[in-house]
Order: sequence, then structure tokens, then C-alpha cells
Amino acid sequence: MTYEQRSKVSLRGSWMALAGLSAVFLFEMLDNSILNVALPTIGRDLQASTTALQWVTGVYAVVFGGLMLLFGAIADRFGRRRVMLVGLVLLGLASLATAFVVNAEQLIIVRAAMGVAAAMTTPGSMALAFRLFDEESLRVRAITLISTVGLVGLAIGPTVGGLVLAVAPWQVLLLINVPIAAFAIVGIRRGIAADDPAELHRDPLDIVGALFATATIVLALVAPTLFIDQGAGSWGPWATTAAALLAAVGFVMRERTAKHPLLDLALIARPLVSSGLAFKAAAGLATAGLSYLVTLQLQLAWGWPPALAALGMLPQVIVLLALGPFVNPFVERVGINRAAWMSATTVVVGLAVYGLFNSFGYVWIAIALALVAAGLRVVGVVAAVNVLTGLPKNRTSIGAALTDTTTEVANGVGVAIAGTILAALFTGSIAAPDWTAQQSNQFQSAVTIAGLALTAVAAAFVVFGLVRARGSAAADAPVGPTSSPASLQH
Repeated sequence: MTYEQRSKVSLRGSWMALAGLSAVFLFEMLDNSILNVALPTIGRDLQASTTALQWVTGVYAVVFGGLMLLFGAIADRFGRRRVMLVGLVLLGLASLATAFVVNAEQLIIVRAAMGVAAAMTTPGSMALAFRLFDEESLRVRAITLISTVGLVGLAIGPTVGGLVLAVAPWQVLLLINVPIAAFAIVGIRRGIAADDPAELHRDPLDIVGALFATATIVLALVAPTLFIDQGAGSWGPWATTAAALLAAVGFVMRERTAKHPLLDLALIARPLVSSGLAFKAAAGLATAGLSYLVTLQLQLAWGWPPALAALGMLPQVIVLLALGPFVNPFVERVGINRAAWMSATTVVVGLAVYGLFNSFGYVWIAIALALVAAGLRVVGVVAAVNVLTGLPKNRTSIGAALTDTTTEVANGVGVAIAGTILAALFTGSIAAPDWTAQQSNQFQSAVTIAGLALTAVAAAFVVFGLVRARGSAAADAPVGPTSSPASLQH
């Protein structure tokens, strides 16, 4: 059967392929959100330090974000379906390895392998979904379905994680990826045709640029923790910071001179692109940082069991799911540019509420969660639309990869900022039971400072995005039924 004959003509006729691709998105969005609620339990079980606990979640985002552009380029050359299947096999094996983890270091390695698997599976997923259909309307509906499944995973992850912890060990939260990967493999192998050689690129890979990009991200996130662990008087943190700066300079120089750059920097400099990425960065940083802080506060400081802490995250879940039908009407009413900065500002306001009022009771935490979720639900759509609107039509794939990379890196930065401040201000092991009064005061001060620090960084991104988007007529274009599917909620 030829490639053309395999093209699908209805959603129902392509149910197997859509189920497989939906499983890929479910893994991507569910993975970190379901694990966050288990961090205190993991810390006690593995006797993990605050820094190690931070990297249990942070390393996934760092590896995922650092390698996504590279694997996107590899998939364009060697086959999106082939690369995705290899990534799903790696995901299954890494998840199985969780059953044999005995310390935090081993868990961090497992999480890094899962980040590699996510980088291999995510960039090609949109392209594979596009290949299923010839009609634009069917493509939009297919991507909407796949993205909705991922969003549900993001929303219910903390609640499901807490309920599972009430009856099973924390390893189950990662072992669940095994059946998800197996389901996705079956759906993609049986539902999607092999890549058409005529659609693959033959340009050489910019391996040097990819190495510089990955090194920059990793070193920039490692440096703050080294300052806490070794102190400012040690040469290690300063050397790491200098190496991160050199890697960033090397990346810029490489991309400006390479014949086939991994990333054309001139595209990022476009107003709509840079503003959209800034709004995505603010939302990603806020979401990850707030979830990290709230999870630790509810369980460690307030003594809530995992199941109750999971229920405490319900305001976020309810808002994310309930606002779905209202996103497009809101954007059509106020315009996409205004919707972008208004929703991004809502995220910042939610963070500010947490930073200022988290010590006054759960109701303020619930308000903060709801505000951040409301802003995220809108900005996740419109910011990506801005990015794709600002790019040439033949660059929409790299635009989708850019938005995903920005979100994942911002997630890592958010956790890094929160975790580093906690490590700096809290003495002793944060996972140890029976805190002293001094430790309780230290923790309260740390989460307040961390919340306000995250607010300041997110606000800076929003201001930058607003300045870059100002005066752009394209940013005010209405979102219609032909909007790019890659603009859907990440």
C-alpha cells in the first residue's frame, strides 16, 4: 500500500494513529505534573537532599528542552515515525528501571533518560498528525484532540499522583509510563505509514550548534546549586558560570556563521516570535515553580498527606479544564495581542498572590493556583499563535519546537530558582520529619522569597514580551478555524 493510499479521510478511520499520538502527548504532559506531588515521599524514601530532590524534576526539563531542537532536526532527516518509535522504546526501558532505583542519583539518571525519550517523541508528533490527513479541517480537529488529552494529563497529574500514593509506592507513578509507551508504539506502528523519503531533508545536521545549546542550558542551571553547595568562595561555581556564558557565546557565533544552522537567530528576533516566546517562558516558569513550592508547603510544612495535598491542587485542575470553551471567544473579543499580555499578566498576579499571602492560609494558595491556571490556559494558546504568525510558513515546525523548548527550559528554571532559594535558607534536610521551630520559620521565609523571586522574573518576561509585540498589526489578527494546530495548549 502506498503512502497516498494510507492517508486517512476521517477521524474515526484514523482512531488507532490518533490514540498512539495522544498517548505520546499524555506522557509528555503527565510526567512532571504527576511526579511533583511525590517529591516529599521520594525525598524521605531515598534520603535525598534538597538539591537532589530539585534535580529529580529539573533534569527532565533540562534534557528535554536542551535536546528537542536536535531531535527535531534528526527526525526531519531520518524519519519522524522512526525516531518517535525509538524514543518510545527508550521511555519504556527507562521507566522499567525505576523499579530498581535505590538512591536519588540513580533516579536522576532515569529521569534524564526519560527527558531524552521525550525529546525524541515530541517534535515529530505534530508532523505525524498532519500526515494523517489532507484536509486542513481534519488536521485541526486531530491536533485539538491530541492536545486536549495532554492538557487533561497536565491538569489531573497532581491529583492522580496523590491518590496513587495513598495506596501504592511512588515508583508506580513512573512505571505507568511503560503501558503508555507500549500503547503508543502499537498505535503509531499500525496506524501511521512509514515516512515518505521525498519529505525528508538532506541538509547536514548542526551537531556543534546542538552541543553548544545543550551545554548552555545545563551549565546555567547547575551554577546556582553549586553556589549554594560550595559557596561563593569556591572556584567551581564561578567556573561553571563562565562556562555557561562561553557556551552561549559559542552557540550564537555558530548559528550566525553555520551554513545550515540548528536555529536561525534572525527568526527569533522577529517581534511576534520573541514576544510569544517571552510569554511562554513566563507561563512555564510560573507553573513549574508554583507547583513545586505548593507541593512542598502543603506536605512538609503543613503536614498534609499526599492524597489531601493532591486535592489541594484541584483549583488548578478545575480552572484548566473549565476555561477551555471560553478561550477562543475571549481571544476574538479582545484580540490576540491583548489576550497574550493580559493572560501572561494574570499568571504574574497569581504568583504575586502566592508570594505575598501564602502564609495566611490555604484559601490564598487556592486563589494563586486558580489565577496562574487561568492565565496559562489562554497564554498557552495565543503565545504560540504569535510565534507561528511571526514565522515564514515553511518554518512552522521549528516554531512549534521553539515553543515547546521554551516551556520546558522555563519549567527547569522555575524549579531551579525555587529549589536554590530553599537550599540557601533552609538548614538540614528538608525531607526530615519533625522540623524545629527555626526550620519552620526558615521554610516559610524561603517559600515567600522564592515566590516573589519567581514573580519578578516572570514579570520581566511579560514586560519584554509586551514591548516586543507593541505596534504589531499581525498580533491583532483574529484566531479562526484555520489557526495553526501547533498553537494549541502545550
